Amino acid sequence: MINSILRLTGLSLLSLLSTGVLYSQKITTAGAPAQLTIRQAGEHSIRVTLKPLSDPDELPYSPGLVERKYAAPAITLTQITAPVKKQVGSLQVEVSPSPLTVKISTLSGAPVQQLVFNEDNTMTFALRDAPVLGMGEGGHKQPPRTNWRNEPIEFDRRGRLQDMQPRWQSDAYGSRNPVALMIGTDGWALFVATPWGQVDMQAADHGTYIPWKPTEKDTAQQTERNQQQVMAKGVPPAKTVVPGVYDVIVFDAHQPAAFMKDLSVLSGPTVIPPKWALGYMQSHRTIKDDAYIMGIVDSFRIKKIPVDAVIYLGTGFTPQGWNTKQPSFDFNPAVFKHDPASVLADFHARHVKVVMHMVPWDRDKLPSLHGTIPAAAGEVVDAGHIQNYWQQHVALMKTGVDAFWPDEGDWFNLYERVTRHKLYYEGPLSTFPNVRPWSLHRNGYLGIARYGGWVWSGDTESAWKTLEGQVAVGINHSLSIGPYWGSDIGGFYPSWEKTGELFARWFQFGAFCGSFRTHGRTTNTILPWGWGGNDRGDLETGRSNNDSDSYRRNVPQSAMNDPRIEPVIKKYDELRYQLMPYTYTLAWEARATGLPLMRALWLHYPGDATARGMGSEYLWGRDLLIAPVFEKGATNRDVYLPKGQWYDWWDSGSVSGGSSPITGGTTVHRSVDLTTMPIYVRAGSIIPFDPIRQYTAEPVSEPTTLRVYPGADGSFTLYEDDGISQDYLKGKASWIRMSWNDKTRTLSLSNGAPAGSASLPVHRSFTVKLMTGGSGKTIKYDGAPVSVKF
Repeated sequence: MINSILRLTGLSLLSLLSTGVLYSQKITTAGAPAQLTIRQAGEHSIRVTLKPLSDPDELPYSPGLVERKYAAPAITLTQITAPVKKQVGSLQVEVSPSPLTVKISTLSGAPVQQLVFNEDNTMTFALRDAPVLGMGEGGHKQPPRTNWRNEPIEFDRRGRLQDMQPRWQSDAYGSRNPVALMIGTDGWALFVATPWGQVDMQAADHGTYIPWKPTEKDTAQQTERNQQQVMAKGVPPAKTVVPGVYDVIVFDAHQPAAFMKDLSVLSGPTVIPPKWALGYMQSHRTIKDDAYIMGIVDSFRIKKIPVDAVIYLGTGFTPQGWNTKQPSFDFNPAVFKHDPASVLADFHARHVKVVMHMVPWDRDKLPSLHGTIPAAAGEVVDAGHIQNYWQQHVALMKTGVDAFWPDEGDWFNLYERVTRHKLYYEGPLSTFPNVRPWSLHRNGYLGIARYGGWVWSGDTESAWKTLEGQVAVGINHSLSIGPYWGSDIGGFYPSWEKTGELFARWFQFGAFCGSFRTHGRTTNTILPWGWGGNDRGDLETGRSNNDSDSYRRNVPQSAMNDPRIEPVIKKYDELRYQLMPYTYTLAWEARATGLPLMRALWLHYPGDATARGMGSEYLWGRDLLIAPVFEKGATNRDVYLPKGQWYDWWDSGSVSGGSSPITGGTTVHRSVDLTTMPIYVRAGSIIPFDPIRQYTAEPVSEPTTLRVYPGADGSFTLYEDDGISQDYLKGKASWIRMSWNDKTRTLSLSNGAPAGSASLPVHRSFTVKLMTGGSGKTIKYDGAPVSVKF
């Protein structure tokens, strides 16, 4: 019969096999008959789904992915004998049997990845000689009695079994928020949306994905009381696990920017935060009364140290916080001697936003977290629905609270953790529909960016090794969770290592993180001016898990009375505000392109083997290279500069200018004192630089300076909107494209609105300064193309 068909059609047996018409070997997963589908996911990615035939869902649900319409499968197989080859989107795919293998390459033949689905339900993937980055926030957990201060920092995720266990952690890494997004810096990335599991990358040539098999202990909800136990917290609900299901997004990451754009599209583009959230935030623990906290804000304004927000901890997490004992939505009468609404109005009159620490109810009052705001058709609006829970927050917002810091909640499962981000985005919008929400969370996952998700690294130790570790943590978070991340500047738990020097170095680093916020124990040592006095403030003890002599630590008295610190803090705080036009544009770029603010060098230098493994420095946007100093008493900092020409920010930042470029592709030995954190600028950069503001919305009369770094052609699109409303979603913004022609020494300005957008009217005056020397020139822009020549 088959031979007759072959004679009639003129097809060979080989051609039938290769086109998928004739199969005989059944595909199975977890011992059950299965179906393999492969479809285009994004412009440079495919979605590989293996599932039992008994599973009715076309595609598994993942909170990390936006629910959207996907293309029909290009390949659908339930049985296979010989290899099947087909182009899927922009990639070439070959499926072969025994074992079931999916090989992905570019159309030009460059290898991307190879997935092997094994009989034991594990999946192996190829590793080559290049770092693997991403995989969420945090690092591995050290074995007991290990001195973590002496251990190397994990940036490259290879070489160990990644247990992917969500957990509270201190030491150098802080909280662990794992995401099974492995980014191979040799041109591939994998997001295992389903199942949850461990990732073993101890072998040199391959990694193994080991699915999570829920046990009886994983079926029960965790609560506030048992949150320290490793059960169901932070992982998908056990009832959603279907044995044998794999849902994997495979990305071509040879062009990192294309990969980040695909990731943004699939997980949901980030929303742009309110501009004030990119300013400096001063956090507080114990609060004496409302006069005390108002006096601190007044000190900022008197000392002219910029600040945009203050954050207040809740009672129970500190002896006396903003509210009655957490969880609570009631103002603490021992703190608020006056009407809370009038106190918050006084803060606003000083141009300071107010953020309140929030802790969720335990399961008795908040049995789950689910739903949307407003509730969608068919949703059960019960005690766990976020629309009902949000109503408890409304009175606070109407009293004048601007934003929230949702802490704790470690007991929530993965779905609930992501829903909590949704709660603090959709909730505020339901109360004030045209005011951008903001919230800061301990826990996160891929996809939270679409809800404005900001994450901080949790309760870290005040230690030099922690500062070093936070650089790598921030880079990996930014690649695999979202663009807005930060740490407690200075570290949360005080120790004998916490001095003014450590605080200043951490503050310098914090000025180039999405979340620029100081927080920690020992009251006065988290204030910019606190180190200049003798009083350490409230002496809350520190904690160090691995020190055999004692768990209790604090800031040494000998570290006080250090007048050097306040001027350093003020210098970098001012620099943050002066660079706000650049940084706010990065926020738009994060939405438009998926590129984070804090960028691994690999994102812009994928062919540089040294750059792609560099976890101790990073790019702030495309043009600024940041090299935090994390060694006590450092007088030098080795900085690797990728290929190209670079300028030393501090040399070129002098009043007269006149800096010479440095040739990259090498390590430079930069001398440093306490006032200096190395910053380098790429040749061809155009950096908008503002006058100093005391808060992001402060009007100023002086023009923005466009600092041009010659030596290469370059461009920059300056983005601006009103900084507070949702109107940017309607295209109400302005884009000014700035182009530098190095040969003709000409800077040109023109309308840079994206296709389909119309830039709002702009009338601006800029001072243009060539950073190799010479006086500046003035250029006026009103929407029509204009140029200035040097």
